[in-house]
Amino acid sequence: MQTVQDAAGLRATVRGWRSQGQTVGFVPTMGNLHAGHHSLVKLARARTDRVVASVFVNPTQFGPSEDFERYPRTLAQDQAGLAESGCDLLFAPDVATIYPFGAAGSVSLHVPDITDTLEGAHRPGHFDGVATVVCKLFNLVQADIAIFGQKDFQQLKVIERMVRDLALPVKVMGAPTQRADDGLALSSRNQYLSPEERAEAVQIYQTLQQMRELIAKGHARKVVEQAAASKLERAGFAPDYAAIRRADDLSEPADGEQEGLVALIAARLGSTRLIDNLLFE
Repeated sequence: MQTVQDAAGLRATVRGWRSQGQTVGFVPTMGNLHAGHHSLVKLARARTDRVVASVFVNPTQFGPSEDFERYPRTLAQDQAGLAESGCDLLFAPDVATIYPFGAAGSVSLHVPDITDTLEGAHRPGHFDGVATVVCKLFNLVQADIAIFGQKDFQQLKVIERMVRDLALPVKVMGAPTQRADDGLALSSRNQYLSPEERAEAVQIYQTLQQMRELIAKGHARKVVEQAAASKLERAGFAPDYAAIRRADDLSEPADGEQEGLVALIAARLGSTRLIDNLLFE
């Protein structure tokens, strides 16, 4: 696996592949990779001839109370895992490569409506940073397919809308959430859980399953949401939301609506904020 830090090196390599008629898959990440990320690379490997992954800790998606400097940076470990997963090229740029006029002086993208709720309501400006950096990376890599995990479900929907609205020539694919044996969604944040918290964290997934079951039985959406939040509070979580939305655009469904939905939870356990979701079958 080749590693490049500059745009010229990235583009030269991809241009060489293109000249041979090869297709390119892309997996953007912020590093500190785990098996969930590696599964995205393997999926890209199965769908395209060549795979590019990026590792870039994006400063514009961190809020004032979120410590950009403390985000774990494990490049050597990430390189080994990516190579083993079948990645051909790692793009690991510095901030100046992505933001040549500085993060504060950058052009900023805003995807309306879908960013105003759930994560967007609790992390103002977060999705502006996500949309901006992903658009920049798409322009740099110029892949045929880009793959994102469904654990960050709202992020996936924001990117899908941005790509459609800006007519970007890349196909965005969502990949199923990878889970531990007990159901906990794999996340870089899980490493911050104490052993006791890790044992409790699975209740998020269990609560999502219960939300889906109750909607299938005809219970009112708001009652189900309130019950889920209360259950998490009793278990020691501090939930930001436990919500049921339409999966296509995250709008609020009507009571009695049962198809095409997704349940989403964000909750803090100790000092660790966890998110997860579950599509309705």
